[in-house]
Amino acid sequence: MEPVDIQAVVEDLASAVGLSVLIEDLDQRPVWWSTRGEVDGTRMRTILDRRVEPSAAAVVQRLKLAQATEPVFTPAMPEADMWARWCMPVRYEGTALGFLWVLDPEGTLTEADLPALVDCAELAAEAMVKTRQSAEQRRRQREALIDRLLLTPDEDAARELTRLENLPSDAHVQVEAPAAVGGWPLPQPMSAHVVVTGRVRNATSGAPLPLVELGEAVRRAAATRRAVVAGARLDTPSWDGLGAWRLIVEAPDELTVAQVHSGAEALLEQRRDDLMTTARVVLDHGGEVSAAAEELHVHRTTLYYRLNRITELTGVDLRSGNGRTSLQMALWLAAYRRVGE
Repeated sequence: MEPVDIQAVVEDLASAVGLSVLIEDLDQRPVWWSTRGEVDGTRMRTILDRRVEPSAAAVVQRLKLAQATEPVFTPAMPEADMWARWCMPVRYEGTALGFLWVLDPEGTLTEADLPALVDCAELAAEAMVKTRQSAEQRRRQREALIDRLLLTPDEDAARELTRLENLPSDAHVQVEAPAAVGGWPLPQPMSAHVVVTGRVRNATSGAPLPLVELGEAVRRAAATRRAVVAGARLDTPSWDGLGAWRLIVEAPDELTVAQVHSGAEALLEQRRDDLMTTARVVLDHGGEVSAAAEELHVHRTTLYYRLNRITELTGVDLRSGNGRTSLQMALWLAAYRRVGE
């Protein structure tokens, strides 16, 4: 059976009654419409701006139009910038899916015209349900293919996803963590964004990767987010902006903090975190005491006391001594692994 062209049905109805017809979804977003002559402000904003003013939307609630089972005539409401009109809820098996509206400022629609509104609404309901079912099926297929790509670089899954989403064969992808609008939802939560030519994102996962490498893009985004939580001072929260932190996120599991610098463990073993935090801040400021004291909100005398204590525990003078880089990297590694615990 050939699918019904609802736009053509709406055009025929508008032509038959000589009035403007609009079908909206349940959120009052326009789906199909046909205009005959002038329209009121509410209809114009619905079509052009795809929005409904709160005063106009309230009419649906106040008149309980979603519960109606036959066409309802609503009088003119100047305060809502609405002319008189007819409303027929679009229903499928008792569930409201939207509304069919016919502007009728002169009251020209007759009882004999009303069955045509009902028929149009029923056809629209069937089309909406089929569209929903198709969209849901597509969503499930997409999620299954994404799950396969997250497990391994699956060439077959990438090709199937490319066909499903009508993407170019060389489609690339980037991942945002946390999730951003407009992408495919991912666990943790993250979102995957297909790269369109000229619209590369400054994404958490860094530069675009081939779609088949979606799992790697997710790994990079997760590592970058983990580094930021661990205190990485990045100009841009992106894999490409990690700098020396790349050494931390790529460090093998068997590499211990003590192997990078034994003094880091001495700081980690303290009952309080103030010495470890001070060491991190001073080292991240390149040994500048003034900048560190300002960030830590401590008096310089307190900071100098801590610096001397840190030197006793680690053997490193944070202001100018040898071993500062190794100690800094060890503290970064410790912080990064703590986040993952």
